[in-house]
Amino acid sequence: MSDFILRTEGLTKEFRGFAAVRDVDLQVRRGTIHALIGPNGAGKTTVFNLLTKFLPVTAGRIFYNDRDITGDRPADIARRGMVRSFQISAVFPHFTVRENIRVALQRVLGTSFHFWRSERSLEGLHARADELIEAVGLTEFTNVAAVELAYGRKRALEIATTLALDPEMLLLDEPTSGLGHEDIARISALIKEVSKTRTILMVEHNLSVVAELSDTITVLTRGHILTQGRYEEVSKNPEVIEAYMGTGHG
Repeated sequence: MSDFILRTEGLTKEFRGFAAVRDVDLQVRRGTIHALIGPNGAGKTTVFNLLTKFLPVTAGRIFYNDRDITGDRPADIARRGMVRSFQISAVFPHFTVRENIRVALQRVLGTSFHFWRSERSLEGLHARADELIEAVGLTEFTNVAAVELAYGRKRALEIATTLALDPEMLLLDEPTSGLGHEDIARISALIKEVSKTRTILMVEHNLSVVAELSDTITVLTRGHILTQGRYEEVSKNPEVIEAYMGTGHG
């Protein structure tokens, strides 16, 4: 098996003749944190949507674990072990933290819609649910309804529900967006912990988070790759500085 868990060749997406993404050759090394950054409109979210098959590819190919997944459906991608946080983290607001994670765990068992099953038959999921709750720092909120959680803790719950699928690769779309300083530190520490046993690809605007967490950075601008490398190299690239200074980070 190659060093790269995920790679694309000539990935292109056109909308009525406009190329939102063009000729993107992305290579994500197994067991690393890889950040996808760029100014607004650079095509980052479109790339995520192409990788997870929420958008069809106009041209190019996507390989996951050396297998061509270009024609796969979103559910197939998740089943193969590549999960985007929102794919399964539509958190139920009036369910408790534990109930939300338990629903996610039921998906793994193929019983996600068996809400009529007896409480006893689901008790076996409690131990794993509580492990995940502890892993994301939500133990004291186990029996709190999701709707009552602060925003940063909701993000932690979303990550926990994603981890319930036991993905090999995690795609995080702006995991620290809208968070205060304390929550950013908490989510960053969580991402670092999760990355010990998984590969992570993330879109992130907060460059201090990117600098702290990322092994490799790919910079997109106007739908194509401007440069790739470690933060120290990428941040000094004159073209990167110009792309950011010209449009702002937002």
